[in-house]
Amino acid sequence: MYKTFGLAIGVGAVALMSLGVHAPAYSAEVTLRGASCFPIGSPPGSAYEALVKAVNERGKGVMQIKLLGGAPAIGSPFTLTQKMSKGAYDVVGCTEAYFGNVIPEAPVLRLSSKTAAELRKNGGIDYVQRLLNAKNVHYVARHGDFGPFNLWLNKKIDKPDLKGLNLRVAPVYTAFFKSLGATVQTAAMPQIYTLMENNTVQGYGWPAGAFVPPWAKVTKYQVEPGFYTSPLQTLVNLKKWKSLTQEQRDFLTKVGLEFEAKSEPINNPALQARLKKGMETRAKAGMEIIEFKGANREKWLAAANNEAWNEVLQRSPKHGKALEKLFR
Repeated sequence: MYKTFGLAIGVGAVALMSLGVHAPAYSAEVTLRGASCFPIGSPPGSAYEALVKAVNERGKGVMQIKLLGGAPAIGSPFTLTQKMSKGAYDVVGCTEAYFGNVIPEAPVLRLSSKTAAELRKNGGIDYVQRLLNAKNVHYVARHGDFGPFNLWLNKKIDKPDLKGLNLRVAPVYTAFFKSLGATVQTAAMPQIYTLMENNTVQGYGWPAGAFVPPWAKVTKYQVEPGFYTSPLQTLVNLKKWKSLTQEQRDFLTKVGLEFEAKSEPINNPALQARLKKGMETRAKAGMEIIEFKGANREKWLAAANNEAWNEVLQRSPKHGKALEKLFR
């Protein structure tokens, strides 16, 4: 045996080093800097926070995520993924509604009625992955989905006509609402209550599965049917992803895919129970349902889908058609 800096080194190891061959390096636990596109502790941020908790509980010795905060406290949710791609964070939990400035094709993730498993099998997710990789972002998995979006109002309507209404919007449904005559304005999520309370806006779009309970005080109507889905994605800075060991990449992918399977909005008993409970709670608070039926229902859903896909095709003539075949 040889002694080097107080450490015993076997003869075999010395022989390997003399030939320029080194023993395999063992990876230390890595800590990723995480951020959320939603306020910490808020209903829409709960799914990502659950994923972070799972990673930290199961990843000791392999991976931890230090959650640094959520938007808008740490900045605009609309620029968070963009900042992550430039290295400000390592991993974010975000809805595709907030990273259309990274890839204009992002809306396809909410427009598909196909399961995540089907999209992985038919190449849909791989296609999105290539688009994100070109922007230094790696797509891990969908970690949550709060089901369909709804329009929420403080003024009653009886048909799909939004003329005279000023609505708070995100990119998700801007084209849809405008096509039916609404005027629109953007605002951060925490501002919705105040905007509704002082009648600056008369409504907003939001997924029922992530409804914020205090909003029931300033909201009188939930419009049905809902439209689209509300997927939440786990995204990692691509350069950081490549720096991880295979074990670390496999671990995060495994956790992400487990969450993806549980979050499937199609035939999801947990989501259906959540939606039912939310509707019952809001009904007790006095909120009413406006439900479009027959021709009005068809017009409502056709406008939602057609306007959204038209927007994708206009913004991405190169990739839009191919994505439509995979996702629609």
